[in-house]
Amino acid sequence: MKGVGRITGLLMIMCLGFGVMDALAEKSRVELAKESAAKAAATASTKATPELIIEKVNKACDVLAKDGQVGLAEFKGKDSEFIFAGTYMWVHDLKGVMIMHPIKPDLDGENLIEMKDPTGKAFFAEMNRVAKEKGAGWVDYMWPKPGEEKLSKKVSYVKLCDFQGQKVLVGCGIYDMPDADLQKVLK
Repeated sequence: MKGVGRITGLLMIMCLGFGVMDALAEKSRVELAKESAAKAAATASTKATPELIIEKVNKACDVLAKDGQVGLAEFKGKDSEFIFAGTYMWVHDLKGVMIMHPIKPDLDGENLIEMKDPTGKAFFAEMNRVAKEKGAGWVDYMWPKPGEEKLSKKVSYVKLCDFQGQKVLVGCGIYDMPDADLQKVLK
């Protein structure tokens, strides 16, 4: 019976260790989200252009195709080149499940396909439709700016990309784009 007691004790220590690791991972996830939001807010005085957004999304797709799951870490935190000009990248799958959101990590793993903005637009469904039909394109909707709770007008470029043997969408958007420019990108 002595051996059983030792094994039970070791299992308890291991379980406690995993609990500590889970707590550290959650703290790290929350801290990264705060860092990501702070960087996006701090860089908001630089205005993103459609060309810059497309360039960054293309680069993000390259990272995901090459590095897979490990590459997702490049989209988070204060040192991320993918958080810039008041905006950030996110990744979701063709079912609408968020794979990675650097500022709202509570969305990770959630199916958002039916999420609607206050105008009634199911914008994740629309993003998926645009990406499936065209490979890439722009979608407008309402979403809060990093660090804010009130909704703002946002137009995002989404692109179908390879990620660990599946197709996913990488997206990045511009807040408060003037209507004339918005109409140009949406055509």
